[in-house]
Order: sequence, then structure tokens, then C-alpha cells
Amino acid sequence: MQELVEAALAFHTLSISDLVAIFEDARPTAPARRRQVLELLAQHPCRRQGLLVGVTGTPGSGKSTLLGRLALAISDREKLSVAIVAVDPASLASGGALLGDRVRVRFPVDRPELYFRSQSSENELGGLGPDTFQVCRLLHQLFDVVFVETVGIGQSEVDVRWLADRMYLVMQPLGGDEVQMLKAGILEVPDAIIVNKCDEQRAARRLVAALTTSLPLSRPFGDGPPPIFRTSATTGEGIDALASDVLARAALPRPLLATKEGHFFRRWVKEEWGRAGVRFLDEKLGGAAAFVAAAGGFDDAEAGFDAAIRRAVGSAQP
Repeated sequence: MQELVEAALAFHTLSISDLVAIFEDARPTAPARRRQVLELLAQHPCRRQGLLVGVTGTPGSGKSTLLGRLALAISDREKLSVAIVAVDPASLASGGALLGDRVRVRFPVDRPELYFRSQSSENELGGLGPDTFQVCRLLHQLFDVVFVETVGIGQSEVDVRWLADRMYLVMQPLGGDEVQMLKAGILEVPDAIIVNKCDEQRAARRLVAALTTSLPLSRPFGDGPPPIFRTSATTGEGIDALASDVLARAALPRPLLATKEGHFFRRWVKEEWGRAGVRFLDEKLGGAAAFVAAAGGFDDAEAGFDAAIRRAVGSAQP
């Protein structure tokens, strides 16, 4: 495991993928292996504390292509390492997922500091896959910037806001008027908005005007409307300005990922044990954040919760 961690920190792609597989593993033995990896990383002088950037938006808005251009721009300008975790929707009929985002993002083969990983949403709501948080626990210690691209969103797929240090909403021209934007509710969430496909100039100008009108109404009690970036992944328009915004956020202090574990532990409990498990967590164990802190971390909390609820079920039986 030590050799695997050393190779991953040197951007050996297969070693990174082997570690990602450990963090996507749902078997009972996986938490102990994840804990071992995180302990080795915590002791390593070359580990990083990467910026987590959430990118969400409607299907077809050009998120993947834009991220490919943006990752290259950031890496070229500041010599930073960049990872992208892209979540694709799963089929309700077959349960499988066409991991098509990797087709849109093509990194040069001689740039190992650029890494791409696809995941299936496994029909989970929220826009993220069930293992996305776990994988980000690893990748943000291996890369300087980690982009998390959600599935195409509607109204409820905004779990990425609990994960990201900065969140962008990607929109495309001809996607609806001001009423449609306000009705979706998504304008309340992002830190910045990207109007992509601005090579369609007339339609892009109309969308920017509509956003300028809608944003003050969507955030009447906030700190003002978020900035709007105009980009085109085809022509490269606006990519440098967007890269500057990401890099500016990377230079600022940010909370540790461990402070966000409570939300995702509660989500894990609901996935594994349903609403009854969530009630047990809140009523008997003091809530997600308190239980994770008392257990000493996310992985220990998983094992501890399983043991606690099994004891409770066993003692309730005659």
C-alpha cells in the first residue's frame, strides 16, 4: 500500500485508479483499507489539500467539453495537477450507465497530472453517485484541483453544494425564460454562473440579460447576485477568465473536507438503512456530525453505526 500511495502522488495513473477502486469498494473490508490509505497520505510530505469545485447544469449545456478546456488552461498556466470526477446518469431500465463524459474530455497522453474518472449515479438523487464523496476524500489529497461534474440537473440534484468549495452552474442559450429559471430553484445554489456556448452570440446575450433580471429575485436575502461568465468550449472564449476565478478561489483558505462528512454520512445511513436508520442516528446517536466526530472519522463511523443498530435490533427482539 505504501508503494501504491507513493506512485499515486507521482501521478501514476494505474496506481491512482487502484486507490480509487478501494474508495469505491462497498464490501465490509473496505473501510479498513481506506483508513490505511488516508493514514499513509496524512503522513506524507507531498500530499495536497486540493480545491473541490462543483460543476452542475442542465443536460447538453457542454459541461464536460468545457471542463476539458478549463483543466488544461489551469494546468498550463500554474503547473497544477487537476482531476475530474464525472457522474453519469444510470438507466432506469437496465441499471447501467453510458459513461459518455469521458468521450468529451480528452487529455494528452503525456500529461499524467491530468486525471479523469467516470462514475455512475446508480439512480441516486442529488446529482452525485453513492461513491463520489469517498473518491473525493482521496483525490483532493493527490491533486491541486478536483472538479466534480454532476449528472444533468433539474431541481433536486444539488448535493454537490455540500461537497464543493466553489460551485458553478453551467447554462446554455435557449434553455428557457426568467420564469423557468426561477421555477427550477437552481439559481439559489451556485457561487457563479457560466453561460456556455457563447458562439451563439445573439441567444447568449438574451440569456445573460434574462439572468441579470432573475438573479436578484432568486436571492433577495443573499450577498448579491453571483458573477456570470460567458464561455465557449469551441472557440475558447472566456476560458482564461474562468480559470482565473478558479485559481483565485484556490488561493484562499477553505474548510477541511472532514467538516463536510456529517452530510454524507447521513446520506450513507439513509442508503444502507433507510428512514429508520436516519431516525436511529438522530434520536439515539446524537446526529450525523456528532457521531462521526465521536467515532474518529467517516470509516470508523460506518463500522460503528452498523454495530450499534444491529445491537439495537437484537436487543429489541424477544
